[in-house]
Amino acid sequence: MTMPEAMSNDAVQAAWSKLVEQVRTGVLLTLRNGRPFGSHVPYLLGPDWSRAYLHLSRLAFHTQHLLADPRVSLFIAEPDGPGKNPLALQRINLQGEAAILPPTAQAYEGVKQRYQDKFPQSKMMFGFGDFALWELTMQDAHLVLGFGQAYTSHASDPSIWHHQAPEKKKG
Repeated sequence: MTMPEAMSNDAVQAAWSKLVEQVRTGVLLTLRNGRPFGSHVPYLLGPDWSRAYLHLSRLAFHTQHLLADPRVSLFIAEPDGPGKNPLALQRINLQGEAAILPPTAQAYEGVKQRYQDKFPQSKMMFGFGDFALWELTMQDAHLVLGFGQAYTSHASDPSIWHHQAPEKKKG
């Protein structure tokens, strides 16, 4: 079986952009007693994958975990369905740290408006005292676009994707 050739950075950018436009929710992974804990959450991305925004209640387990340990992962995946190979589903795994985005931050009003535009049901919850906007500052991305199409990227240059081709045997 031959592995597909690496895609251009522009093609990878277009593929991950399409994925996150089509999938409005992801799995937020926090640490609970030193173990991964997953929560289904709606998300909003910044201009690239290196910033993500969540509107979370302080009462939720995942928020309590973030207050204790800001390390986080956000996993976004193409939905499975009949006729699809579940091992070839497109997905992106982002790793970084989370912090509350205070209402006094310069970006707050713009992020809030974009979030409410994407999730109109959230407007009411912005008035609740236990909810806050969180900014996830992501350092690394791992993107899978299908078999043999795995890519990594780093926040220092989020538009550059490195193909994770298997090493060829010498000889």
